[in-house]
Amino acid sequence: MMVHLNKMTLVVLGFMVYLSSPVILAEDVLEEKNIGMELARDLATESILACREKGFSVSAVVVDKHGNQRVALRDDFASKFTLQIAEEKANATVMSGLKSGEFRAKRGDIRPELNHVDGVLMMVGGVPIISGGARIGAIGVSGAPGGEKDEACVMKALEKFEDRLAF
Repeated sequence: MMVHLNKMTLVVLGFMVYLSSPVILAEDVLEEKNIGMELARDLATESILACREKGFSVSAVVVDKHGNQRVALRDDFASKFTLQIAEEKANATVMSGLKSGEFRAKRGDIRPELNHVDGVLMMVGGVPIISGGARIGAIGVSGAPGGEKDEACVMKALEKFEDRLAF
């Protein structure tokens, strides 16, 4: 009895054989660059101080390259909601690899849907943290009257610590 297999069946069977083979599919131990607590703390603090100099009371949240919160700081007069907004701006940056405002501008076609993703907010004020060409995290700031003002405070903090990011 002869069985005829179509191309799709052959592809699926080949893939199943490949997956069941003893070939190592991934590394057993991974090394990666990620943001440390001290740098995360310093960037968040400096972002808040930069906004404070302009008369804005904000919150700053730093997440690592996977979106895990490393530091969350709220200035004395910032509302509690600014913490959530800042983190969700940082998460949008982790998801896209871009400043949250750039991502917002480029993906207007899906922006409303992305705002329904738990933990992501498509607003200006999230910035990637780059060290030696690798994205090691993101920082979001919220509370100034306009996301571009939030972002400017982040940029000032990143400039201040560029020597620590250059390695």
